[in-house]
Amino acid sequence: MKERLFLSSPHMSGNELKYIEKVFQSNYIAPLGEYVDKFEESVKNYTGAKNALALTSATAAIHLALRILGVKEGDDVLASTFTFIGSVSAILYQNANPVFIDSDEKSWNISPALLNKYLLECDKKPKALILTHLYGMSADIEKIAEICKLHGVYLVEDAAESLGATFHKKHTGTFGDFGVYSFNGNKILTTSGGGMLVSDNKEYIKKAMFYSTQAREQEIYYEHSEYGYNYRMSNVLSAIGVAQMEVIEDRVLKKREIFQWYKEFLGGIKEITFMPELENSRGNRWLTALTLKNTDYKKIMKALDAINVESRPLWKPMHMQPLFKDAKTYLDGTSERLFKNGLCLASSTTMTKDDVEIICETIKGNLN
Repeated sequence: MKERLFLSSPHMSGNELKYIEKVFQSNYIAPLGEYVDKFEESVKNYTGAKNALALTSATAAIHLALRILGVKEGDDVLASTFTFIGSVSAILYQNANPVFIDSDEKSWNISPALLNKYLLECDKKPKALILTHLYGMSADIEKIAEICKLHGVYLVEDAAESLGATFHKKHTGTFGDFGVYSFNGNKILTTSGGGMLVSDNKEYIKKAMFYSTQAREQEIYYEHSEYGYNYRMSNVLSAIGVAQMEVIEDRVLKKREIFQWYKEFLGGIKEITFMPELENSRGNRWLTALTLKNTDYKKIMKALDAINVESRPLWKPMHMQPLFKDAKTYLDGTSERLFKNGLCLASSTTMTKDDVEIICETIKGNLN
């Protein structure tokens, strides 16, 4: 490859500069302005969420969600172990205790069976669950939401990777008490950095707005009864988001097409297993992810790097991280097996079928 192919590079659609110019003309470049409102509206209209708040990151959104749900020091918070640390670091911000639940082979996402079993057996009732929809693919969210409701556990959906993914035609991020989307540089849409907090509970989002703007009271001077954060997204980045949201379905369809190309070229190889898609769901296939049998993923990574193509191991489970060596866990070995044998392939929406074919030929040439 002449130019390096990245896992998921930013893809500007054409209207970003036009909207940014309007922001500069208005001189509203700070965390307020018409494009912040427009971005929130576009996410609500697309996902069906009733309320939305544009923020600096998805991690900030999860942090606000936990605080609003009353998570405090000493509380237990359940979380997917097979995820990125940004999904769970807010648990530590609240001085709470993470409890990591393993995945299942059916979805690679958190196992509803293990979740329910833990909740039946645990001595201390958890306050909330942070569920990650891994690599843009929906977890068995209806079953998980039902389990949380049965046990009185709040549900925060980490849909950072799964904007555009649905389960029974309902968008991920809209099943729980809160949902979170990411617009980081490598996501299916990007504002360079940013996130969105959504909820059907209007009071929750109203409180999140309060905390995200330094918890300033409604006075002509600066009055503070509580502490808050500087978490609001700027009008400039929101303008980029508005332009990106105009092409969200195009991006989802292209990601899914890229996956189909990989499946076409590699699907008949017994040593390769692709991340599954649950029945009645539509993943956005943010990254094409697979596992390898009898071949070290590092060997494939090295071969792909030699042709200027980025790849990456699957997420190292949180319970395997030194930071969480003392955390509670409920495991069956699934996420460790996936991590040991798994790889994410380049999935940028600017890629061509020829690009994918070259990558697949390289992979096939380096299988044991």
